[in-house]
Amino acid sequence: MTSPLFDMTGKVALITGSTKGIGRSIAEEMARCGAKVVISSRKADACEQVAGELKEQGFEAIAVPCHVGRKEDLQNLVDQTLATWGRIDTLVCNAATNPVYGTTQEMTDEAWDKIMDTNVKGTFWLTQMALPHMAENGDGQVVLLSSIAGLKGNSVIGTYGVSKAAEAALARNLAVEWGPSGIRVNAIAPGLVRTDFAKALVEDPERVRSAEQQTPLRRIGEPVDIAGLAVFLATRASAYVTGQVIVADGGETVS
Repeated sequence: MTSPLFDMTGKVALITGSTKGIGRSIAEEMARCGAKVVISSRKADACEQVAGELKEQGFEAIAVPCHVGRKEDLQNLVDQTLATWGRIDTLVCNAATNPVYGTTQEMTDEAWDKIMDTNVKGTFWLTQMALPHMAENGDGQVVLLSSIAGLKGNSVIGTYGVSKAAEAALARNLAVEWGPSGIRVNAIAPGLVRTDFAKALVEDPERVRSAEQQTPLRRIGEPVDIAGLAVFLATRASAYVTGQVIVADGGETVS
């Protein structure tokens, strides 16, 4: 029997970037806790496939394609969720991009704008659209996916780190603004996780070994490691936690 602290029965969870990696794992674990999940990413066929696989397992899921850098896509995402289930209880802003590796000095205006528009402005837009509906119900949870790249300097993904630091700051501000409406807002800052997003790193045995040696747990993360934390932040288990950035990096930032 599932502890009532982690029960999401009847709750609607909208997760961006949920067709693979961390986002998909979050959707799967929230569905297992009883949530109705909205699967969303840029590609419609991928959304339909993942939603279909969840439904085959007996879970409730819908597919709504969305490019988080486009305001009209985000509005459609919220509208379709409300049209189907009438509410949004949990919002997980997971979708992000990092199209370039290199120093901040080498960053072009176009690359800077793409990172900031997708990772920061898209999250800002989506929370603006969803939070008023949560406030009408007097309850809601928002989980933003930040990164340890937003907590320390980096010579190759520094701009991505700036965007993730901005998301952490957004979580704090939204927590203050919406707390009186019963809404909690937190951020997760993962370390290196085995996903397509980190493919260049995790497929290089030498770089993986190096990363493991810098981590007290001596391993890199798996998507489910982050999903468990997201479930915690979306349920009564974390009822008195808001405005926080919780690091899940195997201890990398403390070693």
